[in-house]
Amino acid sequence: MTGVTLISTGGTIASRHSEAEGAVVAGLGGSALLAALHDPLEGIEVRVEEFRELNSFALTLADAHGLVAAIRAALAQPDCAGVVVTHGTDTMEESAYLADILVDGDKPVIFTGAQRHAGDPDSDGPRNIADAIRVAASPAARGIGAAIVFEGEIHAARDVTKAHASRTDAFRSPGLGKIGEVDLDEVHLYRHPGPRRLVEDAGLVEEVELMRMALGMTPAFLDYCAANGARGVVIEGFGRGNAPRGFAQAVARLTEAGVPVLVASRCGEGRTRTVYGGDSGAATLVGAGAMLTGTLSGLKARLLLSALLAAGVGRDGIAAALARA
Repeated sequence: MTGVTLISTGGTIASRHSEAEGAVVAGLGGSALLAALHDPLEGIEVRVEEFRELNSFALTLADAHGLVAAIRAALAQPDCAGVVVTHGTDTMEESAYLADILVDGDKPVIFTGAQRHAGDPDSDGPRNIADAIRVAASPAARGIGAAIVFEGEIHAARDVTKAHASRTDAFRSPGLGKIGEVDLDEVHLYRHPGPRRLVEDAGLVEEVELMRMALGMTPAFLDYCAANGARGVVIEGFGRGNAPRGFAQAVARLTEAGVPVLVASRCGEGRTRTVYGGDSGAATLVGAGAMLTGTLSGLKARLLLSALLAAGVGRDGIAAALARA
């Protein structure tokens, strides 16, 4: 018998429509979710741990770090082959990435959820949970780190993003694709996501801000960050990592004050690179002290920077971590 621990955190998968609120509200625990599965999981024993009953848009960084600790404790049990986390889809990719960079070992950590609430007659939750449990129990999944299993597909935590607000096939890995799939009761891994890039777990720094570029924006928010205690800033720039005029000077003011600035691309595919100069192409931003994130999204670069700052990593260490990531 293979042991899997299911950690429930709320989300649509654990929600029903509330007449009192006139909206969908989280409130079901992991045991209720497990009881709703449509098919047996032969040869797998599932232990349930209740973590939170919140929609994922209400989770904090402290919640996410607590979830990482709960995952680590579950994996430390000798009879646990892997962990499944039921989670709201809005921030699932972020919690999964934190688990990927902070939780050591080769036992898989599989996140899943639903787009249709538990009271919906055709909720996708039960199937997604069953698929996730099968992946967590599969010897083929050892070494993949954290992943999201949704609509029969397996996606690496580093690469995946929520690409549709409401469809059941909400998750994609732009430019790279899924790493495997679940076919009925069979788990198929087509590729491994590559070496794990672990970060020392010393907590998370909350004061890391994220700013997305748009046509004609001003850098006023960067000066606001400098004046209000930001420990780090991530900019989602245009294309290769470019920004509107004036941003290079604002970046220089931040970096000269010891605040690291990372530049990701707002595009779903491709990497940042110092191709364009002028005010404020990526080359100029790097000249002002910014660091490029390559193919790492702004959402995940923010989390990586938060963890690195908590661990006391300086500029050189941040640059080295970005190169690895």
